[in-house]
Amino acid sequence: MPNTRTHAPRGALVFDTRLLGRGAGSALTQKWTAPAPADLRLELVGVPEGTDVALEVRFEAVTEGVLATGTATAPLAGECARCLAPVASSVTASFQELYLYADGRHDKHEKHDNKHDRYDEHEEQDDDERYLDGDLLDLEPAFRDAVVLALPMSPLCREDCPGLCAECGVPLADAGPGHRHEEAVDPRWAALKHLDDQATDQMDRRAGAIDLQEG
Repeated sequence: MPNTRTHAPRGALVFDTRLLGRGAGSALTQKWTAPAPADLRLELVGVPEGTDVALEVRFEAVTEGVLATGTATAPLAGECARCLAPVASSVTASFQELYLYADGRHDKHEKHDNKHDRYDEHEEQDDDERYLDGDLLDLEPAFRDAVVLALPMSPLCREDCPGLCAECGVPLADAGPGHRHEEAVDPRWAALKHLDDQATDQMDRRAGAIDLQEG
């Protein structure tokens, strides 16, 4: 199927399973580009809302529902964890999720004797299970979980980023290897150093006076 592009913020990640059918064993692979939903981020890096995300997903009809297996590649923007410089890269995340038929059947016209194939609407559902909404399969929850888990906790502008100078905050990569700061004088010794400087100055003046007399 050719690549498609949709601008609907939620519909971009919704698949109509009527294209696949409910016959167990049928499969369909789709590739498309969708706008990134909001709030795909950690503290220092994330996927900018609305940017293009490339998806490739294989949908397979099974007895219980539809198995979606896919990858998503998204652009990243943030700041370096060491020097706070802007970071721009991309992330690729993989996901696999089983979406169950809400009616518990893989074919509306087929009868099943297996009690495990029946869906009891009064039975408590597992919070971790996902269900189709009629014929629609919403990929966003599985996509969101996979992308957020794939985001780097400490993004770097480069692998060997030296970070910031602890004294002045200048990026060490810009300051160069010769960047140095004089050691701070312990305030307890500052007064003694001042007296020592005065004594040295007096000695120099006396020596100069003696030289003039001898001359």
